[in-house]
Amino acid sequence: MSAPVLICRPGERGEVLADAIIAQGFEVERLEAMTLEALPDPPALRTTWLNIDNFHKVVVVSPFAAQCLSEAFDRYWPQLPVGIDYYAVGNATAATLHETLGVAVHVPPPQAGEDTSEALLALGSLQGLANQRILLVAGEGGRALLGETLAERGANVTRLAVYRRCFKAPSIDLQRRLQDGNYQALVVTSGELLEHLAKWCDQAALNQPLIVSSRRLATLADTLGFRAPMVASGATPNALTAALARACNPKGADVDPGT
Repeated sequence: MSAPVLICRPGERGEVLADAIIAQGFEVERLEAMTLEALPDPPALRTTWLNIDNFHKVVVVSPFAAQCLSEAFDRYWPQLPVGIDYYAVGNATAATLHETLGVAVHVPPPQAGEDTSEALLALGSLQGLANQRILLVAGEGGRALLGETLAERGANVTRLAVYRRCFKAPSIDLQRRLQDGNYQALVVTSGELLEHLAKWCDQAALNQPLIVSSRRLATLADTLGFRAPMVASGATPNALTAALARACNPKGADVDPGT
């Protein structure tokens, strides 16, 4: 058996990513180093949900944030409020919003070449934002690029944390894999998770291929000592699998990352 590709995406989306990688001829092991946990609705959060129709735009940063938003609408809005423009960082987030809410969603155009905050911020409708009220639906922590940039463009931004990331140590066997570099590649789409996993990565691991979903993560990987980050065009299974194929095509496999 060949060395596996290590992935750390939690939940059902992790299963979808694993299936996509396996379909291209790779072995996969899941690190199970992070889970996502929805936050409760304190009074301030409930007030925001009840007044969500006061916002001109809602920007959603991840599929789990989109799921939390959909569940909030189920609790507080028998019918969806009108007059809101929805934006998503990435096609997976947009698909979750469309499937659960049935709304049209603004995403970076295909020619942008990536599913990132930077690509979303390049949209023409997110440039001049004077007097615009924008709700940013995200997890706890994380970088502040979206909110800060929208505010610099004149928007009144409210950031709403709807979930937290819970980190844990990989199993002892997987810690050894990380320490020894005994894997084909490591696939990571979160800066916080990359910093968490770097604790177990010795020199052999730092020399192995690392697949990341943005140039920002590649820059972080460089600072952490990873020698071979490969930037995918986004965080979708297709984008990550295509980057994986470029980094380490398994011998004899007929890899078609466009499928």
